Amino acid sequence: MASPFPDQEKGHDVGVNTSDRDSDEEFVKDGDIAYKVAEGANTSIATYQDARGAPVERQSPLGYSVDSWVSLCLNVNQMIGTGIFSTPATILKGVGSVGLTMIYWFIGYLLSQSTLSVYLELSSYFPSRSGSDVVYLEQAYPKPLYFFPTVFAIKHVIFSFTSSNAIVFSQYMFKLAGHVYTAWQLKAVAIAVYTVATVVVILSTKWSLRVVLGFGFIKLATLLLISIAGLVVLGGHTRVADPNVNWRDAWRGTSDATAYGATNAMVKLIFSYAGYTNAFGLVNEMKNPTKTLRWSAPASLIVVTVLYILVNVAYFSVASREDILASKQIAAAVFFQKLFGTSGAARALNVLICLSAFGNMVAVLVNGSRILRETGRQGVLPYPKFWTYTKPFGTPLGPYVFQWTTTIIMILAPPAGDAFNFVVDLAVYPSNVFNLLLVVGLVLIRRRRKRAGLPQPQYRAWDIAIAFATLTNTYMLIAPWYPPLTGATGGDVSFWYGTYLVVGIGLLVFCGVYYYVWIKLLPRLKGYELRQTVIEYENNSVVHHLVKVNKADVARWDEEHDAEGKLRRRHVHDSADSQ
Repeated sequence: MASPFPDQEKGHDVGVNTSDRDSDEEFVKDGDIAYKVAEGANTSIATYQDARGAPVERQSPLGYSVDSWVSLCLNVNQMIGTGIFSTPATILKGVGSVGLTMIYWFIGYLLSQSTLSVYLELSSYFPSRSGSDVVYLEQAYPKPLYFFPTVFAIKHVIFSFTSSNAIVFSQYMFKLAGHVYTAWQLKAVAIAVYTVATVVVILSTKWSLRVVLGFGFIKLATLLLISIAGLVVLGGHTRVADPNVNWRDAWRGTSDATAYGATNAMVKLIFSYAGYTNAFGLVNEMKNPTKTLRWSAPASLIVVTVLYILVNVAYFSVASREDILASKQIAAAVFFQKLFGTSGAARALNVLICLSAFGNMVAVLVNGSRILRETGRQGVLPYPKFWTYTKPFGTPLGPYVFQWTTTIIMILAPPAGDAFNFVVDLAVYPSNVFNLLLVVGLVLIRRRRKRAGLPQPQYRAWDIAIAFATLTNTYMLIAPWYPPLTGATGGDVSFWYGTYLVVGIGLLVFCGVYYYVWIKLLPRLKGYELRQTVIEYENNSVVHHLVKVNKADVARWDEEHDAEGKLRRRHVHDSADSQ
């Protein structure tokens, strides 16, 4: 039977998976949903999942190198990027006063914790599936069949680039060297550093995670040193003349805040915390993942929040409110210059930002590769072996190469300025849509599992946290539409500020049209139906392939295959003709 994908691998490493049972007794039925009961080697807790989702890999092809500390540092590396060095000034400008700025940072923690609790419950339902969002959306929205896997896969493939951190690294390396760069010199260094980061993660999963661990601790130590410096300043006996100038009247300027400023500040704040769910992409590489994440994920968020607040205390103890608002530099630059002088401050800041950017690159590469690999395992992308195979290095080579390619294109193609900012912004709104759908999806999963009589999860989020997360993610869909104070062209591009929002929605509509044509229209016109089959490679990778079945053969196919797509009663190791 011909496949819709022209990539059928031939050789001994492809096997059509079969079921040892003649009946469907290994499934829990709830209407037209069949829950497959599977257990990964990483935990004794069984995964009950809709059988139409990507199959559970009992043995992780990527190993089990993610412990609590690596999990914590995966989150830390993505949370602590360049935002903490620049966002405090943006928030201060938005809300007007130092006191309200500090409250905003605590609100950011509450908003993040509510969404984190949603991820903790979702991961406890599926403790042997990596990929986080792609898994949870697949299981939350099984109908229309393959719709969410298809739309999310296309969205993630299109926006798999991570060029921003490479560009930031390049800019600050030139500042560190005191060299005025040209556009192509900037691009060349960005390509070089991103290539180094990609080679690191390709060669070894274990060593790439050690790099994550190392940079995570470096970032924490950096913020801790800034925090200590701020506390020393507050104690007196430093070159700062009046460290308490901002604290004597902390609410001064609150009345100057505008609706747009407060809204923009909240959006920037939420993005500063983004990354606390990074480790959820590697769940199947953790031993006892629910226990690991229940400790490491909240710990990473709490530690980073405390450091964020202390770093803000340091900034506002060294520089006055007026200095920060008037300066064209980022808040961290003002802090270092006031405390250490001009030359030493610039070099120290450039080094810190370069380290943060590189650590962020590695962490995003690791997580992004797992998401791409999981979309490949769902069967909705062509050439599933490319996305899922882990030889020769025991790493997801295909996803890494793909991320490298899209990022290099993004570094080279758009010129600096409007085009680059627009393409980067374009990825934001579709992601916000999926974030809201994921939170709502938890409620749907709860209801269906309760109706089917499935076991309770090891972790259950508070209902108030789910409500809070729903409001937060709804806010993130509404807030970007609020116009800037300077008018319709007052955003980070010279044309209409909402262009990226409309185009982002248009891309989601395009994904929906693609799904309709591929899954609905073409089968109807050509007289076939799509069915899934389970394929296992020699490296323990297990994937779904979607195959075309003539309508006359559908009844026989369904009789010979179980709900997951495995053959019943017969065992075949065969070439792609059986696929």
